[in-house]
Amino acid sequence: MLMIAQHYSKMSAASYYGGVEGGASSSNIIIVSDKGEIVSRADGLGTNHWLDGMDVCLKRINDMVVEAKKKANLPLDKPLKALGLSLSGAEKKEAQEAFITGMTEKYPTASEIYHVCTDTYGSIATVSATGGVVLISGTGSNCRLVNPDGSGHGCGGWGHMLGDEGAAYWIAQRAIKMVYDHVDGLQSSPHDITVVQDQMNSYFKMSGPFDILPYLYQNFDKKVLAGFAKHLAETSKTDPLCKKVFYLAGYDLGRHVAAVAAKADKSLLTNSTGGLKIACVGSVWKSWDLLKAGFVEGLKESYNGDAFEYSLLLVKVSSAIGAAYLGATKANYKLPIKYADNVDQLYHHTV
Repeated sequence: MLMIAQHYSKMSAASYYGGVEGGASSSNIIIVSDKGEIVSRADGLGTNHWLDGMDVCLKRINDMVVEAKKKANLPLDKPLKALGLSLSGAEKKEAQEAFITGMTEKYPTASEIYHVCTDTYGSIATVSATGGVVLISGTGSNCRLVNPDGSGHGCGGWGHMLGDEGAAYWIAQRAIKMVYDHVDGLQSSPHDITVVQDQMNSYFKMSGPFDILPYLYQNFDKKVLAGFAKHLAETSKTDPLCKKVFYLAGYDLGRHVAAVAAKADKSLLTNSTGGLKIACVGSVWKSWDLLKAGFVEGLKESYNGDAFEYSLLLVKVSSAIGAAYLGATKANYKLPIKYADNVDQLYHHTV
């Protein structure tokens, strides 16, 4: 992790770089000196332009810059050297260019240079300077490979209508469907449904099977549905059906890695570099013990290339660090980052 500065002053001649981790519901920023010291942090609201609109997102980004500058005792009228924006929903080049143009024209004192990318790129840059894979499993899921030359390949990330395999929403939906399919006689459950059914009735405050419908239609909230997965995780150590659902979630997450590993530059797969680095982001990874068997099996069965090592790395810092690194790189400066301090190794294996 980047060192946190204990003392800093307005008179310093250092250059400063910023990084924003922009999510759908919340965002955060760090400001870093050219020595790699974090001099301030600030939090803000969501910055996904698909949800809130471009102008709102631009203002929220500038508000975070202003707050972070104040905390670091930096002059508000002096732009940062560079600002990296790692934002949810910023996959398309047109959106990236709109962010840069908007910030430059509307908020000229925010930064001299900008780098805009989707949130997955910021996560990878937080754990490696040469590329790797980010595998997100939170409310939803997504997987992306970034090669050393900046090229990439994605798998998933299409939302709950088309995907989200292995994520909390998918786990909850799969468990609920197993119960209903069993009761309907459509598909027999591989294990007794009693525990999951009781958990479902309790969590959704149901007195009958039709009481689930408001949660799926007029009162639909993806986060509420996804929250049921946490309750399932708490009973998975003793209930076979819960274990099965998490096994299947792990299996699909492993398949995601297999899909992008097939497109990986060979340099990312070599033993000399510790193998493919996979940044694991999201709350579902807290249940790794339940996902592990399925993940290993899903990756093994789905990958057809040469054997390679891989490491699952739990990211324990904000990907704003990676965003700051990408912004500095755009300004032709390499920020000193101790990548090993940003992660805990969750698992290491060869496939």
